[in-house]
Amino acid sequence: MLTDRHILLVIGGGIAAFKSLDLIRRLRERGARVTPVLTRAGEEFVTPLSVSALAASKVYRDLFDLTDEAEMGHIELSRAADLVLVCPATANLMGRMAAGLADDLATTLLMATDTPVMIVPAMNVRMWQHAATQRNLATLRADGIAVVGPVEGPMACGEFGPGRLAEVADILAAVEAHFADGPLAGRHVLVTSGPTHEPIDPVRYIANRSSGAQGTAIAAALRDLGARVSFVTGPASVAPPEGVEVIRVETARQMHEAAMAALPADAAVMAAAVADWHVANAADRKVKKTRDGTPALDFAENPDILHAISHAEARPRLVVGFAAETDDVTAHATAKRDRKGCDWIVANDVSPATGIMGGAENAVTLITDAGAEDWPRLSKAETARRLAARIAEALA
Repeated sequence: MLTDRHILLVIGGGIAAFKSLDLIRRLRERGARVTPVLTRAGEEFVTPLSVSALAASKVYRDLFDLTDEAEMGHIELSRAADLVLVCPATANLMGRMAAGLADDLATTLLMATDTPVMIVPAMNVRMWQHAATQRNLATLRADGIAVVGPVEGPMACGEFGPGRLAEVADILAAVEAHFADGPLAGRHVLVTSGPTHEPIDPVRYIANRSSGAQGTAIAAALRDLGARVSFVTGPASVAPPEGVEVIRVETARQMHEAAMAALPADAAVMAAAVADWHVANAADRKVKKTRDGTPALDFAENPDILHAISHAEARPRLVVGFAAETDDVTAHATAKRDRKGCDWIVANDVSPATGIMGGAENAVTLITDAGAEDWPRLSKAETARRLAARIAEALA
């Protein structure tokens, strides 16, 4: 899939830069041609010689190198590639990109290019969660830049959390998905998935039995048709698919914020089982059992994510909601479609006898302007493929 594809790889500064060496090797194994651009900070972690040896290419480093400018000016360099891949994308580099700065070779290339750009963020968890980084991320997404990761895990600094560079296999999958020749190539689809956890105190929460399997299968099916997928997932019991942008959240309010930040998108598939309420008086320390009786929980309504996406200023062309019902499935789902303002509703019966909630199969009814269409009981993967095909038809 990557044979003869030209990747301009910008290597930012950070300990994760060492993974760029493996990434170069694997890109070339798949037939890609890699031209590396090494930032000054990146040189602190990997050497120009090692990068050049693995890429079998000259390493570009200096905006004002007269020889480089004579051989291939930075404008030509920025536009000669099929994809500009920034890995790792540090908080500093993301901030400069979002601000439109062009103060070194890397940022000047990124400003001058009309080639698609994909970034792979990596940084300390606190830096990733900082409001400034999240603002910059939202700006870059709005500018059409694809994002891969970061993922949650242990970091070189000794902390644990989101901010770790995505695995090389996942980066490769995202690059291959970018070049996939499918009916959704060039389309951006938002998918929400999994349950939400609403805290009672630091050790207890209210949740539901959703495994996230259906949303995960939908994201994979859309990816396989060539879409760029932003996958906003609650704490699901299944692993997210490779080759999509994974955005992990815990609560409904976090999911609402992440879903809105992922816009604009061509389509949105809201498959998450979102809690309707959260505990308004959640405690900041563990609630102890006392002789005073059972503690009272005060509930407040969560944001209506499906309604918000359906009425957003940057509304996707197609918004697909889900309705998990235990009785009068079609009637309740049809009413939900009208109430929320979405285009389609995928309804299913999750009463205990069906075994669907948390199970491996699904039996859905697709509700559109044309009416209700019953699908047979299928694996969740096959249900996802059918839905992805219908989405591709709708966006064609």
